[in-house]
Amino acid sequence: MMKSMTGFGKAVCELPGKKITIEIRSLNSKQLDLNLRMPSLYREKESELRSEISKQAERGKVDVGIFSESTGEASVLNINKALAKTYFNELKELAVELKEDNKILPLILKMPDVFKNEKQELDEKEWKVVKACADKAIEEFNKFRGDEGKTLQKEIGARVNTIADLLSEVRKMDENRIPSVRERLQKSVAELKEKIDQNRFEQELIYYIEKFDITEEKVRLQTHCDYFLKTMKEASSGRKLGFITQEIGREINTIGSKANDAGIQKTVVQMKDELEKIKEQLLNVL
Repeated sequence: MMKSMTGFGKAVCELPGKKITIEIRSLNSKQLDLNLRMPSLYREKESELRSEISKQAERGKVDVGIFSESTGEASVLNINKALAKTYFNELKELAVELKEDNKILPLILKMPDVFKNEKQELDEKEWKVVKACADKAIEEFNKFRGDEGKTLQKEIGARVNTIADLLSEVRKMDENRIPSVRERLQKSVAELKEKIDQNRFEQELIYYIEKFDITEEKVRLQTHCDYFLKTMKEASSGRKLGFITQEIGREINTIGSKANDAGIQKTVVQMKDELEKIKEQLLNVL
């Protein structure tokens, strides 16, 4: 089943004294680009979580955020005095250099790691709850991608079927094209009022007509369209479908260049328009 690279998943869990919110968002990208933000308390589990999300996401620009919000009594905080003094000295020196007289202490209190929670070691029971929350967010994320994929599959499939319908029109127009070309050439030769070798004329006519024959292109284009519709049902088929559209494009272009017929060329333009829209939508297919 087709999936979209655009996705969103969110899950919330309650722990003693705090609430954990996990959000996963993704956009289209040729490769996996995973950005993970999490509280320092859970940092030791980053590799485990990153591996699981990478396996589930496969491709796309994926942003994962784990947010912790206090819901109970305020946690006991310690001030990292050594770090605070370092910030103070650096900012004071900068203030003198810039001749600024701003209050420095409020700035220091906002600097990273100045405040540290008394709890520095991760409780495995707590991580088990957070991991279950992450799994729920991933589940929601995949569901969102699947729902989006169903919409994409319906739209793209309709456009491929439109190309196949236009190909049927080309077949009908092509039935009268070769006899028309033959008749036109014979009329042109007759107007010359010159005696010609009829056998040689037939040989040249066959050679000329073969250059404009699009039978093989019509067969290959139909085959590629059928293969595209079949491949859409496979998992993670975005790249493969991209390759098939390239083949479809080649056959459409060849039909247009060989047709030498205004009606067929007009239909080819419509095919190209549908194919470009398919390519745009495939950029978001996993």
